Amino acid sequence: MKVFFETEHLLVRELEPEDAEQLYANHAEDKVKQWFPNENYADLNEAQGAIGFFRDCVEGDHLPFVLAIQLKETGELIGDTGVSEVEGEPEAVEIGYQICDRYSGRGLATEALMGMTEFAFEHFNASVSYGRVVHGNGASARVLEKGGYTFVNEEFGAEDDPYGNGMWVYVRRK
Repeated sequence: MKVFFETEHLLVRELEPEDAEQLYANHAEDKVKQWFPNENYADLNEAQGAIGFFRDCVEGDHLPFVLAIQLKETGELIGDTGVSEVEGEPEAVEIGYQICDRYSGRGLATEALMGMTEFAFEHFNASVSYGRVVHGNGASARVLEKGGYTFVNEEFGAEDDPYGNGMWVYVRRK
């Protein structure tokens, strides 16, 4: 198991093939489907394929760089986090995170976000990190704010905006 960084409560590590069932279950939760219907896996095979893709990216040290979030206390896979490129801004990354419902509200998403942001600044030599939130997802916006991100604008017409209602854009600079 390759651990990239750890926080007080979390190990953030490479996704492993045996994570497929839990990854599938985490992304099948209602809150994930509500805010990001395009980030669900159709079945276990699709989750396994995603893990293979993410492992190839991590092993090749290129974006998107998606990692597993494991709770230290239990060893359970409770979410995932990653960074992807920002078109036209080579010094920037966009960060994403997801924590399963039963661990929401405990500060773990903020803990993972802060760790992943610092990792991206160091590992990918990024000087800017963006976080984008579907309009209305106040919980995710609060995570970004607690993680030191500042609201900069609202974006409309983004390809990955699942409902076309706009995305709140946050930024954190190194």
